[in-house]
Amino acid sequence: MVKLRLKRCGRKQRAIYRIVAIDVRSRREGRDLRKVGFYDPINNQIYLNVPAILYFLEKGAQPTGTVHDILKKAGVFTELSLNQQIKFN
Repeated sequence: MVKLRLKRCGRKQRAIYRIVAIDVRSRREGRDLRKVGFYDPINNQIYLNVPAILYFLEKGAQPTGTVHDILKKAGVFTELSLNQQIKFN
């Protein structure tokens, strides 16, 4: 199963996160399938590759809680078709 989750980057006390599609059995810093975004909580910057995110969501990827909140704030879920029923944990 694939999840969309945060992967920590940056230096000490200056965390920056990549939003990645990764297998659930992989560790946090493990090999990702694809980088689909970027999140800087200190400067409150968000970059999302929306077509890639929609591709993984349509294929059944589950976002983690934090990634779900980021995507919801960015309005990614409104771009999904209304006919498609996707269940998120």
